[in-house]
Amino acid sequence: MGREGAYFHRPVMVKEVLEGLGVRPGGIWIDSTVGEGGHSVAILESTSPGGRLLGMDLDPMALERTRRRLSSWEDLVTLVQQNFRNLEEVARERGFLPADGVVIDLGMSSLQLEGEGRGFSFREQAELDMRFDPRAPLTAHTVVNTWSERDLTQVLARYGEEPHARQIARAIVRARPVMTAAELADIVARSAGWRRGRLHPATRSFQALRIAVNQELENLELGLNQAINVLRRSGRLVVLSYHSLEDRTVKEFLRQEAKDCLCPRGTHPCQCGHRARLKPVYKKVVRPSRDEIRSNPRSRSARLRVAERI
Repeated sequence: MGREGAYFHRPVMVKEVLEGLGVRPGGIWIDSTVGEGGHSVAILESTSPGGRLLGMDLDPMALERTRRRLSSWEDLVTLVQQNFRNLEEVARERGFLPADGVVIDLGMSSLQLEGEGRGFSFREQAELDMRFDPRAPLTAHTVVNTWSERDLTQVLARYGEEPHARQIARAIVRARPVMTAAELADIVARSAGWRRGRLHPATRSFQALRIAVNQELENLELGLNQAINVLRRSGRLVVLSYHSLEDRTVKEFLRQEAKDCLCPRGTHPCQCGHRARLKPVYKKVVRPSRDEIRSNPRSRSARLRVAERI
């Protein structure tokens, strides 16, 4: 593995992202979840000469690494610590309207998963934090140690699609205070009856807590709308998701935005006034190749969808 691969998160489906965006020399491009800059590097290499890129992310540690990584394109890149739910405002303020393409990668970086000390991984002896943005008020520690058993059950069931949500929530409440990610993972494993060799039972619970702490699904819906607003006609939106809740949200959003009317069937004339703003570029979801999954196992759950502004 080369020097960059050893120090940076490996971006997923780079070739497919570039093809989906229709990247070409010049133009205005937005990486609204820039992470450690893997997709941004590929975009900048493909848009030279003359392309400009706006990179946004909530995580200041990831942005700092990306700033160093993209230093050779300093004059063409603007990096901002911001939530993509505010994409339109940021793009307007920084002179990135209208954009030729927007990419939203909803995955987590290796930096976040491996030893950042924020409790994203259930293998960490780290405090229960799980915030992408350290300025945000809500932490996983607060959720785990102060929310009611009923609320915890709802979070685990809704955001983690956890079949054992009730018994896990009950076990968490009984074990309070829960201080570290590893401690929480052990509680979940014991309450769910983990058998080695299967998916770790804490996977769904940690996903659910992270989504709740960062309001990920709410932000995703807002961010998708913002992405449409910043695109020029024929501009492309590319979204990478990694679990079923995200992908269903993206799929349903793109489906609705490809319709001229959202009124209940039988309503005539149209009462909603909705007009299609997008058209799908691919009929089906795009998945990583076997070769990519083999070389980067974390890509196996990735799902890519592409739409074009009309």
